[in-house]
Amino acid sequence: MNKRLFNVMLSAFIFININLLETAIAQTKTSSKDTVPSKSSTYKQMDGTIGEAGNSQGFDMAPETTLKVVEGAVKQIHTTLPSGPFQPTWESLKANYKVPKWFIGAKFGLFMHWGLFSVPAHKSEWYEKHMYGNPEIAAWHNEHFGSPDKFGYKDFIPLFTQDKFDPDAWAELFRKSGAKFVIPTAEHHENFAMWDSKVTPFNAKQMGPKRDLIGDLCKAVRKQGLKFGVSNHGIENFQFINPPAALLDRLRAEKVDLFDPNWADFYNVADRSDKACQKFLVNWFERNVELIDKYQPDMLWFDNGVDQRYLDPLKLNIAAYYYNRAKQWGKEVSLSTKKAAYAPSGTNTQTIGSILDFEGHIPPGIRTGEWQVDSKIGTTWGYTTEMRVGSAASVINTLVDIVSKNGTLLLNLSPKSDGTFPKEQQETLLGIGKWLAVNGEAIYDSHNWTKFGEGGPEALKIRFTVKGDALYAIILGKWPGSSALITSLAQGNSTSGKITSVTMLGSNGELSFTQSPAGLTVNLPATAPCDVAYTIKITGLKMNPPTWTDSGDPMINNGVSINSN
Repeated sequence: MNKRLFNVMLSAFIFININLLETAIAQTKTSSKDTVPSKSSTYKQMDGTIGEAGNSQGFDMAPETTLKVVEGAVKQIHTTLPSGPFQPTWESLKANYKVPKWFIGAKFGLFMHWGLFSVPAHKSEWYEKHMYGNPEIAAWHNEHFGSPDKFGYKDFIPLFTQDKFDPDAWAELFRKSGAKFVIPTAEHHENFAMWDSKVTPFNAKQMGPKRDLIGDLCKAVRKQGLKFGVSNHGIENFQFINPPAALLDRLRAEKVDLFDPNWADFYNVADRSDKACQKFLVNWFERNVELIDKYQPDMLWFDNGVDQRYLDPLKLNIAAYYYNRAKQWGKEVSLSTKKAAYAPSGTNTQTIGSILDFEGHIPPGIRTGEWQVDSKIGTTWGYTTEMRVGSAASVINTLVDIVSKNGTLLLNLSPKSDGTFPKEQQETLLGIGKWLAVNGEAIYDSHNWTKFGEGGPEALKIRFTVKGDALYAIILGKWPGSSALITSLAQGNSTSGKITSVTMLGSNGELSFTQSPAGLTVNLPATAPCDVAYTIKITGLKMNPPTWTDSGDPMINNGVSINSN
């Protein structure tokens, strides 16, 4: 998983330092940035503080190639485009794509880093890259498994048994978490397919677990009534491994591991010519087509490797294939990508045919349209023995913050190589589900208010959501005691209407309240209805309408009036 975040393009690519974005996020408090961005102040400018980003000029894990090579690969693809309205052009995608209705209201999904890296379970899911290039991890690998000429990354495949994998138990856990969709890794940077594949021999049906992991999980998840997608990070494999010259020379001379002809297409190290790159890109296309046709995914999620503009011809063909297939199935589906991968203009406020995903970073203010944040449940994306798992309370706070800004949380899980989830991850998921059973009304099918929140270190930290004519004020942190003050609802503010009812989700009866120039004071129940994040429901005020868009892009000039003071 690439941790870099590159920003901004105006008329040409301009870098923006990721530290500036992180600082802006960390320092964001109740201010003008708490409101919906206005057309005049935000969308005319390239503003890194709302997560607007273009592509970097670096390769960002993409194959380091050229448009000519990619166009040559596209010509070698013999798959027939399914009949339907989509053609492999930006104009066609823009004219025909719509965000799936199921995604607009889902608000909470589960991601998953699932792969061979969970066998060594050391440091990160980039173990393969680091065991061949990072001196510290290479030494650890040599100590525990032997040198790469004796035990290469390929030798983890037989140890990736998944012998305790119970897809029905997984799916039941996912449902109990309150998630509405699930996106496991079909293939990570390591190039191992987690499904029964006819286009690559390096797959879970023929090796390792000897079963169709994606297929089995797909059936179980859908049986629980959840949407099922897949993530594919495979395009990043072509130049993922970059060993030091001495190791390369030794393995090449001995014709082992990275230079074993039987594993050449697994590692993609021995040959990185233009011809080899074209072969790789054609196979990447074929793998995606196979995933699409075999499992009819509700979402196809790509990592940073597809970001580069020279890959556009390939990406457009995948999009047209996927969306035409979905038309034939009668399903609403979507790609999900990062930065400006599907934004030929270079700015992700103009994404075409894809839902924007932010990796681990939450925009500091409201961003209208549809988007999601993939965020890990622990300290590493893939399972490692050192990982620490976040509490249910910490994830709930993240979920509420994202939803208050109009987004969706895609929470990453980290299964072990035997097919189980550690107890800590299960407890966190069940804790989230317990909270959503009480407070889900304020999360599912909701949208942003005119402000995402108020408060901070010295005052109640509150996040707002809207559904229909109800305003929800979710108090984060500890139970506030006998009363709560909501300053954004001060007497005389610009909110129209009159408060007629105040209740708390999970508690019976109405709550008494007073409204003054200082704010709305609500007298709380004697006991808290849940362990964290307490939701006050307020009716009677006139609420702003939903801010979703067919394209998923932020609202810029669609006639909807939103307070942006």
